[in-house]
Amino acid sequence: MKPQNKGMTIFAIGSIPLMMTLGNSMLIPILPQMKSSLELSQLQVSLTITVFSIAGAIAIPIVGYLSDRFSRKMIIVPSLILFGLGGLLAGLAAMMFSQSYIWVLIGRTIQGIGAAGTAPIAMALTGDLFKGAEQSRVLGIFEASNGLGKVVSPILGSLVALIAWYDVFFAFPGISLISALLVWIFIKEKSNRQSPPPFPKYVRGLLSVFKHEGRWIFTTYLAGGACLFTLFGILFYLSDVLETNYNIDGIMKGLILAIPLLVMVTTSYITGSKIGKNLEKMKMLSVFGFALMSISYGSLVFFENLIPFLAVLAISSVGAGLILPCINSIITGAVGKERRGFVTSLYGSVRFLGVALGPPIFTRLMTWTNTGMFLSIAAFTLIVGLLVLFLLHVKGKDGKVNKSTAFRYNYM
Repeated sequence: MKPQNKGMTIFAIGSIPLMMTLGNSMLIPILPQMKSSLELSQLQVSLTITVFSIAGAIAIPIVGYLSDRFSRKMIIVPSLILFGLGGLLAGLAAMMFSQSYIWVLIGRTIQGIGAAGTAPIAMALTGDLFKGAEQSRVLGIFEASNGLGKVVSPILGSLVALIAWYDVFFAFPGISLISALLVWIFIKEKSNRQSPPPFPKYVRGLLSVFKHEGRWIFTTYLAGGACLFTLFGILFYLSDVLETNYNIDGIMKGLILAIPLLVMVTTSYITGSKIGKNLEKMKMLSVFGFALMSISYGSLVFFENLIPFLAVLAISSVGAGLILPCINSIITGAVGKERRGFVTSLYGSVRFLGVALGPPIFTRLMTWTNTGMFLSIAAFTLIVGLLVLFLLHVKGKDGKVNKSTAFRYNYM
């Protein structure tokens, strides 16, 4: 692959998680206006986020298999288009009809199904196209792009909503079309990839994989999900505190929420460029990352002023930025190409669920006490870090990711 072509390939892959994150998180600033305009309850307006995540989590394993059966590009491009069409449907319904809520939910469901075939499959595609240290570097860019979308989406959503709240939906077709064109033009898959067997044999092989390798797969899935669960939960808490305690709203609120995300983005990029293909380094960085998260969350009980609170919270973002690129590399590098799409897609489902569960669980914790909430999540991240330390043993003598034979051609 020529250097200029490689650069555009990485750019095309990086556009996928960026577009998906923008597409979902841009809605956050418009929810109060949507609630007022459509005369919705708090539960109804929250469903516009929930149906997206549930539809995506259900569809992800299916499109994962299809990407193994056919090709990554054949799944990603139509999925991006479907994502855009769902946004177009929701926007037109909200603009033209007063009783448009059900159509907005249908549009969001379509978007969730489309999103299922994008970022998780792009992670598998990265594993197909890049190897060794370069694969880890590109996966670090992938995670940084995901985080960058989270940084800018509340700000962009607030700016677009200055025209009309439903105009945010019309941004989705445009951003998804750009990403689809980049993938279509610049992604060149290898023609000699081996397709998986028919579905029944494929499932039996996967069951064998999880039977023999379930311990470390469960641990890595839990680690990735825990990062996103705590990240989105604490941001949900911070969003509420900024409004109720500091009367900060709008674009300024989006800028403050972007601070811990920006720290995570920067750390993710640096981590991906430095870890190479050494599993022992990935494992130790992940354990250290969870230690930082536990220390950060546990220390938040001592800080109420905003600036010190944000400074301590940023330590947890450093931890998440250390963990996520390592987990991405471990999962992608240790899975054979013929089943990589399914395994990375299932990991995507766990990430989706982590994002979906964070706000409602933190809502419950917030009714308790701040001390109880922070100490609970500190204990949770500590436990996950210990599981990574003691249960993650997938390496060769040289400390590099070792492909298990169970992941290869065990179809029978």
